[in-house]
Amino acid sequence: MLPYPQIDPVAIALGPLKIHWYGLMYLVGIGGAWWLASRRLERFDASWSKEKLSDLVFWVAMGVILGGRLGYVFFYDFAAYVAEPAKILRVWEGGMSFHGGLIGVMLATWWFGKRNGKSFFELMDFIAPLVPIGLGAGRIGNFINAELWGKATDVPWAMVFPTDPQQLARHPSQLYQFALEGVALFTILWFYSRKPRPTMAVSGMFAACYGVFRFIVEFVRVPDAQLGYLAWGWLTMGQILCLPMILGGIGLIAYAYKRQPVQGAA
Repeated sequence: MLPYPQIDPVAIALGPLKIHWYGLMYLVGIGGAWWLASRRLERFDASWSKEKLSDLVFWVAMGVILGGRLGYVFFYDFAAYVAEPAKILRVWEGGMSFHGGLIGVMLATWWFGKRNGKSFFELMDFIAPLVPIGLGAGRIGNFINAELWGKATDVPWAMVFPTDPQQLARHPSQLYQFALEGVALFTILWFYSRKPRPTMAVSGMFAACYGVFRFIVEFVRVPDAQLGYLAWGWLTMGQILCLPMILGGIGLIAYAYKRQPVQGAA
């Protein structure tokens, strides 16, 4: 068993003002995506200015935050928020959903593309390889918060999390997700998008790979207490939400190559 590194979730405390590592991870994800996008901008559209890219990053970030919060409300704990709507604003208490954030990003991308002469999938293909930076950073934030841990296990790398009332040795599922959704997904999309691909193919690859990675990790991650398992004693909400991503991603890739209009690598 490995010892859990005791890291204070509060990175900086200035009197009543507290800055948490989890919030800083959002800044790392957004800042890292902006930096990488700026390096790839000329290949995407040489006529775009850094200011236009900054506008895109801003709206996508808004989609992540608003969509992630509302997604958690509707997908994971709707009854509690209906009973106490003010809880929606208390984001410091936690509660963000990747799938809700993805929907928010898609809406922001569609809106931005309509106003800047870009199709939805042109922009999504450009954005997709940047997303794993934020996903990986977010999972490190979950690990520092000692939240979203895995099931009890006897593997040599199991950890006892201070937030676990049972104090059992558990899978560090946050690190599994960091490795898969962050490192592996970034590597796959980065190399895949370096060569010209049909429009929609990169987006499809993102959806399919993320869906598969998340579906796998959910087998060793403890489901949300208020939901538990939703079907057959093992299917979680995360897995249910990933199924359309996997099928849709495979469908997008197949359709993209069937159409075959190969454009420059995004």
